[in-house]
Amino acid sequence: MLAARGAMVAVAARRKDKLDEVVAGIEALGGTAKAYALDVTNKTQVEAVVAGVVADFGRLDVLVNNAGLMPIRPMSEVNTEEWDQMIDVNLRGVLYGIAAALPRFLAQESGHIINLSSVAGIKVFAPGGTVYSGTKFAVSAISEGLRQEVGDKVRVTSIEPGAVDSDLKLGTSGAATDSVLDFYKQAIPASSVARAIAFAIEQPANVDINAIVLRPTSQQY
Repeated sequence: MLAARGAMVAVAARRKDKLDEVVAGIEALGGTAKAYALDVTNKTQVEAVVAGVVADFGRLDVLVNNAGLMPIRPMSEVNTEEWDQMIDVNLRGVLYGIAAALPRFLAQESGHIINLSSVAGIKVFAPGGTVYSGTKFAVSAISEGLRQEVGDKVRVTSIEPGAVDSDLKLGTSGAATDSVLDFYKQAIPASSVARAIAFAIEQPANVDINAIVLRPTSQQY
């Protein structure tokens, strides 16, 4: 969607094969894109990818922190490995992205950081999503705090979607799995989130869309 609007797009994630498909699709429509293999829990890799994007494209204007995990399991089932994974990906990954991009944005006195939070960062998703909600509350808080600190030079937006038809739901586990998958039958397409991101980016430089909450019309929380 951003490429269709003329943006040069860098996509980064662990599954390089999937990224190559995305790049091929963009290029087939006349756009410009490049894929980078990345584990967002690896600070060195995040820094290297941001540096690589600047080297390949000349500059970085927008960072979208989109990686996320959502294992759904009541805390009483105690799975500290899943807790650690969510903290590493959902929270540390966002911080590492900010750390890599922010100095460049401040130096060029412009830039836009977009963090994917969730409606679970507004209302606790329990039982089952308590730790996930904790990471998303943190992302929303970090986004707002960062906005207050650098808002005169860098725009910051928190995107807070409800049920979205994406691979995120496939991370569900434990006794709650069936109910979560049933809940996601009402999910909106990922393109809805992409449109929200594009809307935030396309505002004039003196307008910062601080947060966008979107969810299926039928979703009550």
